Amino acid sequence: MKRVAISGATGFIARELIPHLESAGYRLVLFGRNIETLHASFPQADCYSYEHFGAQVRGCDAVIHTAVMNNDAQGSLEDFRAVNVDFSIALATQAQAAGVPLFINLTTLHALGPRFHSAYAQSKYEAEQALNQLSGIAITHLRLPAVYGDSFRGRLAILNALPTVIRKPLFDILASLRPTLHTDRLARKVLLVLTEPSVPQELLLADGQEQNVYYKLLSRAMDLSFVACVLLFLSWVMLISWVVISLSSRGSAIFAQPRVGRDGKAFTCYKFRTMYANVKQAATHEMGQASITPVGKFMRRTKIDELPQIVNIVFNEMSLVGPRPCLVVQHELIDWRRRLGVLSVKPGITGLAQIQGVDMSHPERLARLDAQYIKRRSILLDLKIVLATARGSGATDYTKRQVSPHPAQHRQQS
Repeated sequence: MKRVAISGATGFIARELIPHLESAGYRLVLFGRNIETLHASFPQADCYSYEHFGAQVRGCDAVIHTAVMNNDAQGSLEDFRAVNVDFSIALATQAQAAGVPLFINLTTLHALGPRFHSAYAQSKYEAEQALNQLSGIAITHLRLPAVYGDSFRGRLAILNALPTVIRKPLFDILASLRPTLHTDRLARKVLLVLTEPSVPQELLLADGQEQNVYYKLLSRAMDLSFVACVLLFLSWVMLISWVVISLSSRGSAIFAQPRVGRDGKAFTCYKFRTMYANVKQAATHEMGQASITPVGKFMRRTKIDELPQIVNIVFNEMSLVGPRPCLVVQHELIDWRRRLGVLSVKPGITGLAQIQGVDMSHPERLARLDAQYIKRRSILLDLKIVLATARGSGATDYTKRQVSPHPAQHRQQS
């Protein structure tokens, strides 16, 4: 029988995981600060205080580290570091010395950065970086959003007092605003990590919004509100752009191009033309500066060239926020996106990768960031991406990269 050690065994997440691990046949070695509470809660398990950690994890197949100073605790950054960094490293180091092959660290979405809005997030990020420096023991980070079970805790605990007929829709509304994760889903992933040696070093877990009708309704409402705002307040910009493009260079003012949409199906994406007529089509990072018209440079910098995509939004081919649609000839990116499930959602005018400055010249990196967005997506994140885009975050591929200045050698993209 395989043995697994769990730190923070009296905490909410550990309590939820323990029955799943026992049902899967694991012998558990539980650690906590209050040994009496441990024995009372889990009389069937081997329970120890942390002073015996190094000796008792010997022979274990893995350590699941759930002990934490959580984000609802009060304390200074140094207080959080003492628990979330120093204590984590001490346990991992003892596990390493005891010959434990795997250390599963439960961490948080808040630690993704690049800016940290709490001592909790900062300390969890520092713990991840320090754990990654250890050798001789595999480290797997499970990155979690708000975790809940059949009942709720923390700020969501108020839902427990509500009747089921009200509780479920209210929770779904709250879950549309921020990502969540049910403990059953977490348990399945932990069991996968314990049995699958090729699991990546970091896994981002969430319920996702695929089945959340409120997220879909609010997201669509945000899309159509954007369309209405463009038509009400920026119609004159679109009209002037049409005229200026038509007068400044030969060719249609609107550029129509096949792109890869949801489920890998091609659709026609509309933009204002920013390049000279008859330029071959290619990804933007492959285009030269000489391919872009003077007016097009301004339109790309201000993102005015994206405005005709309101047509794609109206026809439900695109959203305001989502992975940027790629060309049908960008096979490596399409393959990565299909492999990571990115093609399951509608593409967007802007997205998480764009505000972080990741372009299509890095197919795997872009697809992984797109997949991260799908796990993290929520109405609040979408609004943050829109605001970041409006402030100019995420330079265009053209402004970021120096490429060949010969237009005849290239094709156009976003």
